[in-house]
Amino acid sequence: MSEPRITTEVIERHGLKPNEFKKILDLIGRPPTFTELGIFSAMWNEHCSYKSSKKWLRMLHSKGSQVICGPGENAGVVDIGDNQAVVFKMESHNHPSYIEPYQGAATGIGGILRDVFTMGARPIAVMNSLSFGEVKHPKTKQLVNGVVAGIGGYGNCFGVPTVGGETRFHAAYNGNCLVNAFAAGLADHDKIFYSAASGVGMKVVYVGAKTGRDGVGGATMASAEFDEFIEEKRPNVQIGDPFTEKRLMEACQELMATGAIISIQDMGAAGLTCSAVEMGDKGGLGIKLDLNKVPTREPGMSAYEMMLSESQERMLMVLNTGSESKAELIFDKWDLDFSVVGETIEEDRFIIFHNNEVKADLPLKALSGDAPEYDRAWSSTSKPKALEQLPPVNPIEGLKKLIASSNYSSKHWIWEQYDSEVQANTICSSGFPAGVVKVPNTNKALAFTSDVTPRYVKANPKEGGKQAVAEAYRNLTAVGATPLASTDNLNFGNPEKPEIMGQFVEAIQGITEAVKVLNMPIVSGNVSLYNETDGHAILPTPTIGAVGIIHNIDNMIKGKVKNEYIAVLVGETVGELGQSALLAEMFDREDGEVPKVNLEKERKNGEFIRSHIDLIEACTDCSDGGIALAIFEMATQSNLGFNLFESDISFIFGEDQGRYLVGCSLDKANKLIDESVKNDVHTEIVGGFIEEKIQIGRYNSSINELSPLYKNSFENSFGK
Repeated sequence: MSEPRITTEVIERHGLKPNEFKKILDLIGRPPTFTELGIFSAMWNEHCSYKSSKKWLRMLHSKGSQVICGPGENAGVVDIGDNQAVVFKMESHNHPSYIEPYQGAATGIGGILRDVFTMGARPIAVMNSLSFGEVKHPKTKQLVNGVVAGIGGYGNCFGVPTVGGETRFHAAYNGNCLVNAFAAGLADHDKIFYSAASGVGMKVVYVGAKTGRDGVGGATMASAEFDEFIEEKRPNVQIGDPFTEKRLMEACQELMATGAIISIQDMGAAGLTCSAVEMGDKGGLGIKLDLNKVPTREPGMSAYEMMLSESQERMLMVLNTGSESKAELIFDKWDLDFSVVGETIEEDRFIIFHNNEVKADLPLKALSGDAPEYDRAWSSTSKPKALEQLPPVNPIEGLKKLIASSNYSSKHWIWEQYDSEVQANTICSSGFPAGVVKVPNTNKALAFTSDVTPRYVKANPKEGGKQAVAEAYRNLTAVGATPLASTDNLNFGNPEKPEIMGQFVEAIQGITEAVKVLNMPIVSGNVSLYNETDGHAILPTPTIGAVGIIHNIDNMIKGKVKNEYIAVLVGETVGELGQSALLAEMFDREDGEVPKVNLEKERKNGEFIRSHIDLIEACTDCSDGGIALAIFEMATQSNLGFNLFESDISFIFGEDQGRYLVGCSLDKANKLIDESVKNDVHTEIVGGFIEEKIQIGRYNSSINELSPLYKNSFENSFGK
């Protein structure tokens, strides 16, 4: 069957600009075949090549004595002592989840799990960060239900606990939801696997599920804006099977234990193309593939389709000579496909055979190393308009508005669809500042969180980038964990627009500054650009996923407040209401300067909390909604009321950074304040916890009135 003719329209449909196609002609000295065009399209799109972001990603701080492997592999690897490491990464599946919510979200979880167990780690936790459009938008309920079901369906069946996450709603996501998935696993230092191929004439092996036509062109689709033809892109969404993935993990780990694997790479974005090219490029070798050896589930698949398919639950390996039979027996036992599909070669070539014809013969390094790299024009974000005077606010009414909103009401309807207890090592999950999972057979635990405040990033990208890292730092600290490292998922609009590129650049500047000061190096991550529909961009959303360690689980903070406990505020309050949750939810306004982040005070206050855990029974960070929302959430978790002494709106709803709310007995509160004076850390008693009644200054309500608002609002909006 002859291949389609390459026309200007075909080139455009592959996401290649005229200058990029000219570069291809210059590199190979001839017009590409249709399969070669598809390969270049996959490798040179934004999703795989990072062509608009590469320059700025080099700025990110990724070094530290705790870092074993930083960016560039399937996932980052960080030392946790005792010859053990935590392996983790966050990645987006935004476009597929908008087109087909269940499968888009499910395969996002599947992909991030493979990134972790490809490195030799056994997954112990997943999280997610979700951004949807307005609650009243006609598509939002369908998206929420589909995405949540997809995440739960895949993670629960695979058998990994979902221990945390965040969910937000804003009109800017009406045409482009965000689904960011995080996974972490454990591995021994000497049992970590990498993707660089080595040795000439070594067998390249395909394992896992069969290849189908699902997901063909998915990576290219993920590097383009949406338009009125969005429904035509539905075939680009992959189909996942968590039970196959579970078997794939067990088979891979069984084979890893034999020493047969030289290198291993997940078949993710751009499938067989990207995995083969990355293995060859990192190892300085060429790759030769015979597509007639690729297991397929559909007859008559072309070379183009096989090379670009993003069918799930597949891996590519390079094996030691003579180990093929042993490996095949393992995969046969787990009822998975195994096939030798090629070999490594000395020449810098990527050669594809199909039906005894050469369908592609390209310089392999050029596919990766010579991808276009752009220094896009960018402009700084202009200052937001000054905060205007607020009308008088009854603080009880302000609190009601927050806790009844889909952004700040209880998300138990979501959490209850996720299994947080599987594997029996979860100590804390959703509802705590961070999820905490015990490291098996030790007295250690790992804490996980993800955070970003997109409205801050839009108003001031640099401060917003800093704040995302700082809040992740506080979330870990609030459960008693020492922050170790982070991963990022940088979600932005069209980088060809200077204002969008400016958001990206300045957010990275802020993130870099924060991770340096707070010693939370970025060890892995993902960039998702072109999150726009008909020219309307999402809010800039650089999600930070962070990991911390608790060296002794007996010393973590996991308690709840009790009646007559004291509420102690750690950190200073000026009363910064700019870009606050109160403004957004009560007045539908996004004005004023964002709260400034003082990184030295963040570090100092966090160190103070972690060094005085013996005086702290319960703790949360003060972020969206300020002190008022923090004390309400702490109280309602114990079915208690509270007394907040101050009723000044800027004081109780202000979102000043670097603050924690601590609950403890009066005796411990006094000791904590004494210690804070010695450490030059600001503390003050702002209230206490009481039965039933809610009192803010002279304003009164009760837990019986407010708790149903908080607990039922979200389910009332999205429950079936």
